[in-house]
Amino acid sequence: MFSLLQQNPMISTLWMFALIFIVFYFFMIRPQIRKQKIEKNFQENIKKGNHIVTNSGIHGKIIEITDIILVIETIVGKIKLERNTISKELTQLRYHNNKDDKKEIKKKK
Repeated sequence: MFSLLQQNPMISTLWMFALIFIVFYFFMIRPQIRKQKIEKNFQENIKKGNHIVTNSGIHGKIIEITDIILVIETIVGKIKLERNTISKELTQLRYHNNKDDKKEIKKKK
């Protein structure tokens, strides 16, 4: 088989591209897809009364929820946001003492 790869440069080039794609898939694409699923699950399971942080850094407490829109209360007043603007990472960094987060951390260990 090794002699076959040396004789035909087209086959060796195709194998190289296939190997590069596999490496990209397992080290870049797959972890990003997993991260997006976790983020979407977090955004769907938000409840009224939770404290959140948006991607732009706005902190607030959820006072009203619809399918797509959230109303949060901040120091300045009430703000309407879409669900997909909430950041799981920033929320957990700032409000890491939530009971749900502690359960999640224990499951990971």
